[in-house]
Amino acid sequence: MTSSEVLFICALVTVGCLYYVFYLPGEMFLGPEKTRLGYLSERKEAVYENLRDLNFEYRAGKFPESDYLAMKGSLEEEAAAILAEIARLEQEAGRVGARPDSDAASRVSTHDTKGARA
Repeated sequence: MTSSEVLFICALVTVGCLYYVFYLPGEMFLGPEKTRLGYLSERKEAVYENLRDLNFEYRAGKFPESDYLAMKGSLEEEAAAILAEIARLEQEAGRVGARPDSDAASRVSTHDTKGARA
């Protein structure tokens, strides 16, 4: 093989590697979009799991009581904040979902009374 053939093969392999690494297909599956409520639900589960692990490790004697109580209090405060935000978001979603129905009902009743007058 001549040096020009080797150079050509190296260039071909380089182009192939670059194409493989940087090629973006027309359709990409990125997974479902995460909402704030979904994120908070995942975070709540993680905090609950941390509380379970902390309780297990305390009972196994890995933590002194003062450290256990401090970490438990911190995790419970975080869980309470997460639960409060979840409740707030669900309440807002309930209000937003209820508003169009009540508006539609008022529009129907107004439309019906106008139709009755005519």
